[in-house]
Amino acid sequence: MTEITLIRHGQAQSGATDEASYDQLSELGFQQAGWLGDHLRPYHQYERLLSGTMRRQIQTAQSLALEDIPHDQDARLNELDYFGLANSLKESHGAEIPTDLASFTAHFPQLLEVWQKGEVHSDLESYDEFRGRIMAALRDVAEVQQPAVLVTSTGVISTLVSMALGLDFAQKCQIFLSIMHTSVHKFSVGEDGLRLVQFGATPHLDTKDRLHAKTHV
Repeated sequence: MTEITLIRHGQAQSGATDEASYDQLSELGFQQAGWLGDHLRPYHQYERLLSGTMRRQIQTAQSLALEDIPHDQDARLNELDYFGLANSLKESHGAEIPTDLASFTAHFPQLLEVWQKGEVHSDLESYDEFRGRIMAALRDVAEVQQPAVLVTSTGVISTLVSMALGLDFAQKCQIFLSIMHTSVHKFSVGEDGLRLVQFGATPHLDTKDRLHAKTHV
């Protein structure tokens, strides 16, 4: 079994209504990633640092400042195409793209259900394709058998958690909505499949003066 650490990117531009506007760390997002790097740097044993190719993922990986290991990129770690799916859902079901946490919490389960059923634009990545590419990325990392940390997004992490634990639809949605920015998750990958080892750790934020920095959106 190979253990792999996954980190969600720092807070991006909340309230954005398109990918280009969203895909940039906020000031707090940079701070969250910097704090996590400070926590990891003294004792980490990672030999590989990978991120997706999205700007917020790259910025988070760079802000960890783990300068003793190379930073590579793998597009298979990119987030699901939320805005593409949301626009498809708007056209087919009249669901407006949310602009606050309450409306996003109500919107996402509907989006996920329609996506899983394949009722979205044919040019969008299917749910099965999404699951396949993120598992392929993990297996490739595991094959190298070097301690690795991967910077990715909540859709990737929540999908892997759901696959490892066999969660039902409602539970998948809850997991997606509960993953905090720069939270740390660990999986083991082996011949017997995928196992969840650690979920949602935020040791770099678990002090009284940083509780304000625990964010989901």
